[in-house]
Amino acid sequence: MIVYRACKGLEELQACVDMEIEVWGYCEGDVIPRRAFLVSQKIGGQVIGAFDTSLSGAPERGDAGSMVGFAYSLPGVKMTEGKPEAYLHSHMLAVRESYRNQSLGRQLKLAQRVDALARGIRLMEWTFDPLEIKNAYLNVSKLGAVMGRYEENFYGSSTSKLQGGLPTDRLVAEWWLDSPRVVAAIAGQVPEPPVSGEKLTVPGQVYAWKASDAEREKARAVQAENRERFQRLFAEGLAVVAFTRDGEGNGTYHVSEWGEPTED
Repeated sequence: MIVYRACKGLEELQACVDMEIEVWGYCEGDVIPRRAFLVSQKIGGQVIGAFDTSLSGAPERGDAGSMVGFAYSLPGVKMTEGKPEAYLHSHMLAVRESYRNQSLGRQLKLAQRVDALARGIRLMEWTFDPLEIKNAYLNVSKLGAVMGRYEENFYGSSTSKLQGGLPTDRLVAEWWLDSPRVVAAIAGQVPEPPVSGEKLTVPGQVYAWKASDAEREKARAVQAENRERFQRLFAEGLAVVAFTRDGEGNGTYHVSEWGEPTED
């Protein structure tokens, strides 16, 4: 049984730090320290853990030793029509390798959503690597997020083994928590690709290319081509509204018109 709840105490926050290193392979300079997790919690952020209670001495709640994933967000403020509006920036989502492909990532996001809505927060954002097909499918198809911004080399150089030495390009996901689109997506209604619009494809082999010194330039070429197209399309006011995968593992972003939710 997996329990999702806010992390408590320094031991559980340290478990988040340890999992950063385990999942991303960061060096010391890239790791978010325990005190940053602590401060974020104190000022309105989130540190939500996934705990496998079968590994715990206290099955009803889990403990630091049973943590198998976490989601971490920071509070932010945007100006909307001249007025400040609070939102959450979800900076990290990690799941231990042996627990992946079991919907833990989705459940952690949903736990973030429940907490945010309980506090009157309607918007969450996060960045993700456009070459990560699994993440794109989760963000768009399972959660209903949209993307209309592209950040080139957002973090600068990274020691993460998942980055493969490529520039840290990122799409910015906008998750309008109580919008009809999101409510439908989390109920299992996958956003349909638009009839018209642009398509940007990421080959399924990109993971192997990024991990290979001999073939990494193939991944770099895909990144560069899609970067130019994303930036051009977003400058025209378009957004990613759907994401599909085919039987060979390729992923396709569907870009079309989209309007932000308005008040009822």
